[in-house]
Amino acid sequence: MTVQTQAGAPVHLYRPDPYVKTPEMRSPEYVQMSTAAAITLGLVPGRMHRTGCTHCLNLLVTYPEGCRANCSYCGLARHREEDQAYADRNFIRVDWPTARYEDVIQRVRDGADGGRFQRMCISMITHPRSDADTLTLLRGWVEALPHIPVSILSNPTSMQREDLERLHAAGAQIFTVALDAATPEVFARTRGAPVGGPHRWDRYWRTLEWAAEIFGPERFGVHLICGMGETEEEMLRLCQRVRDLGGHNHLFAFFPERGSMMEDCPPVPHAQWRRVQLGRYIIDYAGGRVEAMRFNGAGEVVDFGLDAQTVEGLIDAGTPFRTSGCPGSGDETISACNRPYGDSSPTDIMSFPFALEGRDVAVVRRQMAGERVGTFDPETGD
Repeated sequence: MTVQTQAGAPVHLYRPDPYVKTPEMRSPEYVQMSTAAAITLGLVPGRMHRTGCTHCLNLLVTYPEGCRANCSYCGLARHREEDQAYADRNFIRVDWPTARYEDVIQRVRDGADGGRFQRMCISMITHPRSDADTLTLLRGWVEALPHIPVSILSNPTSMQREDLERLHAAGAQIFTVALDAATPEVFARTRGAPVGGPHRWDRYWRTLEWAAEIFGPERFGVHLICGMGETEEEMLRLCQRVRDLGGHNHLFAFFPERGSMMEDCPPVPHAQWRRVQLGRYIIDYAGGRVEAMRFNGAGEVVDFGLDAQTVEGLIDAGTPFRTSGCPGSGDETISACNRPYGDSSPTDIMSFPFALEGRDVAVVRRQMAGERVGTFDPETGD
């Protein structure tokens, strides 16, 4: 359908709807975008709890054939093609409307985002056209909007070193690898042959090492999902390995995705998640090392390797518990890709898409102490 908006030209937009025949849309002419990005651009109505926008325009390449991988935790997985068209599937908890790419670029050029986008990210999928079309999308963006840096969320399974070199030469600023799993065993069980998937741990690590060489320190990273069967120690040792390469770690709390093979699995426990968030921040930004941390027999953090005053200061600041991702235009520790409620509901915030207030820090502390408490305050409705 065509959406007439107050700012800029009309936009050809498709909103996921299981009750209509899904039109055929494919990249590079079309892209999908997160619901938060569509709200920020004024393309769909809505508001986000305690935050006015997302500062990253998250785009996803799209094809009627969909993603050919079959990751057990993902709403885009191949096994869903029997009951739902690809453009109608949810991904990280939300719908992803589809629009013509030229319309999206024009909306941003017209200032429909109010100047709030500090970054754009192109997310690839496992599809024969994904590599070439991502390069086309990148070149179009850099030509039209060179002042907004671009990140690439890659698909290592289909990429060669030359693909990374072409993306870097075309203007991609940051290259990320959605490793997701913290150990080879969890990776295989959720993404590899046991679930009919094409992905392999070694190939992902090889691509990450290429990214370190081509993009350089502070310009590459990994996505990691906490709570899929790994221990806190395994997750933080992986974070250290990435940091030693020169990269950063972008964490997601496991939340069972509707329609995925893991939709009935429990979400990551609060205490585990908060300790991993804090440990990751210490490794990435506070100069700590996993070797200085101590873990119990269950692999849980019992000592973060820093003096108590420093640890308490980090918790009070709240920054370790904000969404982690590619940086914005200011503080490198604050992610432009704040992904509002991509890994939890607003009533129980796992990754805070805004600066924490004192009441939020108090909840985090209670969660770290083992209390089963959410972030919604029924007295204030906030």
